[in-house]
Formats: sequence, structure tokens, C-alpha cells
Amino acid sequence: MRIGIHLRTAVVCVLVVQFFWPLNAQQPTSTQRQGRLFPPVDLGLLESPDRATWQKPDLIMDALQIADGDTVADIGAGSGFFTVRLARRVQQKGLVYAQDIQQPMLESIKRRVSREGLKNVVTRLGTETDVNLPKGALDAVLVVDVYPEVEGERNRIDFLQRLAATLKPQGRIGIVNYRPGEGGPGPEPQRRLDRAVVESEVAAARLRVLDGATLAFQYLLVVGR
Repeated sequence: MRIGIHLRTAVVCVLVVQFFWPLNAQQPTSTQRQGRLFPPVDLGLLESPDRATWQKPDLIMDALQIADGDTVADIGAGSGFFTVRLARRVQQKGLVYAQDIQQPMLESIKRRVSREGLKNVVTRLGTETDVNLPKGALDAVLVVDVYPEVEGERNRIDFLQRLAATLKPQGRIGIVNYRPGEGGPGPEPQRRLDRAVVESEVAAARLRVLDGATLAFQYLLVVGR
């Protein structure tokens, strides 16, 4: 009995300290990271039951004007939370590129889309300097909780330019970041980027902000040429 009690106590303690926010949201603390990358073993943290309620994926896809038959990309696709929703939105005539720089994430997405019977998803392994997506082919690119992981202003501007190169002339980039400040879901404050910083970098990349929205804990910027 004492062993069982101690084991249960240890499990509870692990669950409590995994992160400080009550909603089990998108990212773990820096102590759980492997460098800047989200650990594949923690993919379950990306699928909290209430995530769709506060992140509002339909609103985000609407702002990007994603429709039946579109070709889109989910950058840093992780667990595939947005990948499967994008795949349903664009339907069988459309195509979704699930891109990540960690192969275990892509393997997990392959299993997920197979279970859900989705045949319009292609995985792409990128690198920190190559998004590995076709040039001029995409109607929309979605970047959720990934932009701040690119370290350094110059690198982020280059990242935006690489994404822009994948777009059709009227294509859009959707950037979703946690708002600065403590409390609520999201990473620690020093890992967050103010909206004004991103807007400045968008301009430096010779792009412009077309639209935006404020979510419960995040902001959305819709970017294009």
C-alpha cells in the first residue's frame, strides 16, 4: 500500500510541474525542451480537450480564407492538431503539407491521418534553413506557436521570406503567437514576442499585415505580399 501511495503521489507531482498553466496548452516549460524543440514524447500536451475552444481553429482558417480545393501548409505541425483540421477544410480536392523539422513528429502525423482516413496530407521534413515546400504553390501557410522558436530577428525575417516564396500571388501566411505577459497558457514570458515586433519583421521582409485577430491568449496576424 505504501508503495502504491508513493507512486500515485509521484505521478501527481509530475503532472503538476509539467507546466504552470491550468489549460494544458501548446508548449512545455524550457526545462522540458530539447534545446528549442518540442520533445516528441510530450505530444499529448498539444491535444488538451479545450484547445479548440480557446484557440479557435475555425476562426484562424477563416481569416486565412482557406477553402475547398486549396493547397496549404502547416509549419511545425507537431501533433497534427491543425493538420487534420486543414485537411478536412480543403477536402479531397485540396492538399495539406504537414511540415516539421523533427521526423518523429511527422511519423506521428502519418499514423494520425491514417487512423482518421485522411488521404490529402503529405509530410515534409524541413530544416532550420529550408522549409522544403514547393515554390509558388500554396494558398496559405499556417505558423502556430512556431515563429518565436526562430531565434534572432534576421533569422525570423529570412524565415518569413522563405515562407512567402511558397505562396501563390494572393497567398496568405497566418502567424499565431502567445501574447506577452504571465498567466494563462503558453511558454514563459521571455519566450514570447510582442505583436509589434512581428509586424516590424513582416515589414522588413517586404510583406504586409493584411488582417489580424485577438484570441483568448494569443494573437493572429495574416500576412501577404
